[in-house]
Amino acid sequence: MSGEFKRRYGLLILACVLIIPLDQWSKYLVVQRFELHQSMTLIEHYLNLVYVQNTGAAFGILADSAVRVPFLAGIAVLAVGVILWIIPRLGVEQRWQKLGLVLVIPGAVGNLIDRVRFGYVVDFIDAHWYQYHWPAFNVADSAITLGVVFMLVDILRTPRTR
Repeated sequence: MSGEFKRRYGLLILACVLIIPLDQWSKYLVVQRFELHQSMTLIEHYLNLVYVQNTGAAFGILADSAVRVPFLAGIAVLAVGVILWIIPRLGVEQRWQKLGLVLVIPGAVGNLIDRVRFGYVVDFIDAHWYQYHWPAFNVADSAITLGVVFMLVDILRTPRTR
């Protein structure tokens, strides 16, 4: 690997090497050890493991659409392509934005693998506060969410010009 390539994409490669296998391995364990919709309490009133098949996008959007898999797969591929184009164009001062974008890619790829293999995404983390549940999610979703948080931090930290 050339020095220039490492400088531009080294962090991205590291994130992909760590996050994609962790995402796929965790989903594999859930599918092997849980029946669909089976739940196990980890922290009472706050955190469960549950096996859910999300056929839609975020929060089940497009779940019943006949074109959902090709459409959502196409969106993921397009997003990865755009991010790969943007990353080397970011300045050194935009490190939070770069880190955010770097985390979105393995998250998108992890969920894309599920969509192509199964036609749905395996979700298993059930965060809740007593009876109020957030929609179930997975490691890939967590990487995407953390990436978006880092990009928001960059936006909030960047001084506005008039």
